[in-house]
Amino acid sequence: MDWRAGEVSISGKGDRHDRLPLPDDVGQALADYLRRRRGPAACRALFLSVLAPTGPLSSGTVSMVVRDACVRAGIPPVGAHRLRHTAATGMLREGASLTEIAQVLRHSRIETTAIYAKVDHLALRALAPVWPGGEAA
Repeated sequence: MDWRAGEVSISGKGDRHDRLPLPDDVGQALADYLRRRRGPAACRALFLSVLAPTGPLSSGTVSMVVRDACVRAGIPPVGAHRLRHTAATGMLREGASLTEIAQVLRHSRIETTAIYAKVDHLALRALAPVWPGGEAA
């Protein structure tokens, strides 16, 4: 976190590192979390496990949290990666371009983004007229 510059540093696959803007409201929420919720820790990681052994959250832990939330909500369990697909599809539905979605998901190839941003076939069906002599789908 670079609080003064309003940026967050993100690392990902292939040892890729990106600096992304930190919106004010997100920065305020993170600062509140650090002051009031997280408590003191020897580790400099932002998000920590609350169960022993405490330490930085792993990707497996995040997936487990998402799965547990699904179970509590009474829906079929999914992994954390599904959140990326859902965000991309929602952005597409709201009119974002694949280029904009690629920037948010940090994809270097637009083809990858196209896989994430699933087309809403039900919404498209309303735009397609019935073929003459055919029946509505």
